[in-house]
Amino acid sequence: MILNLGSRIVYSRWFDFSYAIFFAYLTGMLIAFLLFKFFVFNKSNQSTQNSAMFFVLVNLVGLLQTLIISLWLLHYLLPLLGVISYQEEIAHTIGLGSTVFTSYIGHKYWSFR
Repeated sequence: MILNLGSRIVYSRWFDFSYAIFFAYLTGMLIAFLLFKFFVFNKSNQSTQNSAMFFVLVNLVGLLQTLIISLWLLHYLLPLLGVISYQEEIAHTIGLGSTVFTSYIGHKYWSFR
């Protein structure tokens, strides 16, 4: 998550918020796959190719979830609450955090079963 947030801040220098989230999510996915494969779900009965395919599918759902929640927070809720400082960082952090449970379940039962 920290890699995803940090890379989004860097990508935001060159891209719009939505595109920065997309590229940061891809960066995070690459590192996360390696970490999940070798440290979290290292006893998987599935081939690496199958794990990678399901990993991408689960993360596409996570990416959509992150984008929808982050953009909704950034454009609607945070301004409504009067939050002015660090809007993108707050929105992206909450958007990413919202995927923790759904991603874990998806990876546990599909990607690395």
